[in-house]
Amino acid sequence: MRSLPLRVGTRGSPLALWQTRHFLDLITRFCPVLRDAKAFEEHAITTSGDRIQDKRLADIGGKGLFAKEIHEALSDGRIDFAVHSLKDLETEMPPGIVLACTLKREDARDALILGPSCNAPDPSDPFACLPAGAVIGTASVRRQSQILHARPDLRVEMIRGNVQTRLAKVREPGGPTASLLALAGLRRLGLEAEAGVVIDPDAMVPAAGQGIVGVTVRADDTELHELLSGIEDREAKAVSSAERALLAALDGSCRTPIGGHARLLPDGRLHLTGLVARADGSFLLKRSLHGPASDAVRIGRELGDSLRRDSPTDIFG
Repeated sequence: MRSLPLRVGTRGSPLALWQTRHFLDLITRFCPVLRDAKAFEEHAITTSGDRIQDKRLADIGGKGLFAKEIHEALSDGRIDFAVHSLKDLETEMPPGIVLACTLKREDARDALILGPSCNAPDPSDPFACLPAGAVIGTASVRRQSQILHARPDLRVEMIRGNVQTRLAKVREPGGPTASLLALAGLRRLGLEAEAGVVIDPDAMVPAAGQGIVGVTVRADDTELHELLSGIEDREAKAVSSAERALLAALDGSCRTPIGGHARLLPDGRLHLTGLVARADGSFLLKRSLHGPASDAVRIGRELGDSLRRDSPTDIFG
């Protein structure tokens, strides 16, 4: 027997709270007795990534700063679960912490948020709506590298903050001409209409894990492992395993633009696209590999090794 309520750690942003409540809805529908017992309690935790908004994550320690304090709370027993955007998790988990569950993927594509000076969207050319020399607001080197490779005339300006903050910056006078956000976050917050252009993954490879919610627990907590196995989405597990294996093989820093997007084909095989680039867009290498979904980790490692082998060594410095 264990004491209730079970404590669920999360960041405090509107999107993070939506994802946590979605997780709780799934788990209480799977096990209604937990709902009736009021078995869960949210714990919003402010992370270093949330506190520091005037610097790129790469300059202050990487995307793991969105999970550091949450995993510290998990390790010392202050919380029992931690709910994350999977793309924000480190490739290698801290000792004693495991990724125990991945939930059904929302749309993984990126979206352009267009300011008032942008042209009408052209479905055949996602970047044609951006005026010459336009300023694109983003803190993502992955997005930056791909848009500058396609449109070297554009300029990139760093903006950070939650979804609502970044939408507001594009609207305000003197703000960037346009920005880029994950469509998944917009859809979850009921803001899909803000997406001026939804970009095909072939035109902009998403981040590994984009659109997937991951749940971490202590490695020795077998009871919660068993509980979470009941709501794991098998397709999300396969595609995220391939994408995270790709990241591990590339072993790039947060300054390395890396994209990874896997999908299951109609015949059940897994198709993985990986990308490595320079932040200024002057180099971009994109390749794909497919095979049985049961070989997701091998496919990710093999594609990552291929991309690393054929990229300039300075990319991974």
